[in-house]
Amino acid sequence: MKKEIRRIIITLVALCSVFVSLIVYLSYFQVFKAEGIKNNPYNKRLWINEENVERGSILDRNDRVLVYSEKKEDSNKRYYKYGRLYSHVIGYSYREYGKDGLELQYNNELLDISESTALNEIKNLVLPSSIGNNLKLTIDHGLQEKSNQLLQGKKGALVVMNPSSGEIYSKMSKPDFDVSNLTEEWASIAEDDGDPLYNRATQGLYSPGSTYKIITTASILDTSSVDQNYDCSGSTKIDGKKFKDYNGIAHGNLDLKGAFANSCNTYFLEKGLDVGKEKLGSISEDFMINKKINFDLATKTSKFSYKGSLSDADMASSAIGQGKVLVTPLNMAMIASTIANDGQMVKPILVKEILNRNQKTIREFNTEVISEGIGSHISSQIKEMMLEAVNSGTGTRAKIANIQVAGKTGTAENSSGKDHSWFVGFAPYDEPKVAIVVILEEEGRTGGEAAAPIARDMIIHALNNIDF
Repeated sequence: MKKEIRRIIITLVALCSVFVSLIVYLSYFQVFKAEGIKNNPYNKRLWINEENVERGSILDRNDRVLVYSEKKEDSNKRYYKYGRLYSHVIGYSYREYGKDGLELQYNNELLDISESTALNEIKNLVLPSSIGNNLKLTIDHGLQEKSNQLLQGKKGALVVMNPSSGEIYSKMSKPDFDVSNLTEEWASIAEDDGDPLYNRATQGLYSPGSTYKIITTASILDTSSVDQNYDCSGSTKIDGKKFKDYNGIAHGNLDLKGAFANSCNTYFLEKGLDVGKEKLGSISEDFMINKKINFDLATKTSKFSYKGSLSDADMASSAIGQGKVLVTPLNMAMIASTIANDGQMVKPILVKEILNRNQKTIREFNTEVISEGIGSHISSQIKEMMLEAVNSGTGTRAKIANIQVAGKTGTAENSSGKDHSWFVGFAPYDEPKVAIVVILEEEGRTGGEAAAPIARDMIIHALNNIDF
């Protein structure tokens, strides 16, 4: 009798253990894994739901239809009206190749699928909506066309945003691919050495070169013990390593403003050491370096690896945007916007509204300040320096008649090839309406020569065509 009771107890304990383990696993799955699997572009369940829904349209800020769907027999056909132009913004939705871009990130909204609960899952299968929601973007189609024209034949990225609202007016990555012919061109796209599927604007990590001197300058201004004067001889030696200014030019006696306008490397190398890694690292993080940027598209995190051991040579190199620093173009556009916006960094916005089938707004995305660590006093001084850099320094090719442009050039050394060319800036100086970043990957010329003229033309077009 006792043996039988013991066997029953053991069996009950085993069954309870299995039951508890199942509960623990299901709880873990629901909390940590379910959302990722539910939104996986290869999840067949998504496609079963999608076949019953006319996927919502995507429009630019002026209500121009960019993408739409039509019912074709037993399925819905997706039409990408502008082929390559939005390949790294809207992305694609194909059963064979999954989803990318806004098509992936806003899949539930475009299909009008509710959040995952048992009841909603049954409802979505049995009584699916026939028409999804629409997305209205902050993108201006005319500016997107201009960005495409200016980057034609280049490898790189361009971002234009409103520094005070965070609205993205244009976002371009090159090379790109034709979304409307993805089925026919997939093999050639996948084999292309230029990696056209790679979204350089949000996921490219690059050495920022001298554009990072914006952050180093903020660090110097925030460190009262640093002497802002310097006698530039054209070179300096740190940890036995010799560093030179561009073309070995000796700038002579400089203050911070003169060093910034002339992009004097040796000044920022030495002053970066005086500031120290903790201060430079802290100020960098005020600009969202080492922090995840919450954006409408998948975005890499910019990095400054300052914690732990860091040699003086690496620390000095980082102060001029080399060494242990890597940034995304989107993050650099946000940094320029912060200076233009009195030290307040706003969250970038790509999707402005979600509209239902009756074109009524069901959700709107408003401006959100995400950092104000440097303050208006420091940002106003950097703003003046960026103006001087364009008026009489390395950024003169960004000058526009009757409009004051502020900016910073950068030429970043690249171990795998030619130098990258950068320009970041904003305009008009007194009331900034647009902030811009241009990076030309492996361009082999200075930022002032190659990137600044593109930024100039883009700013002119934006100021003449956007209804602010």
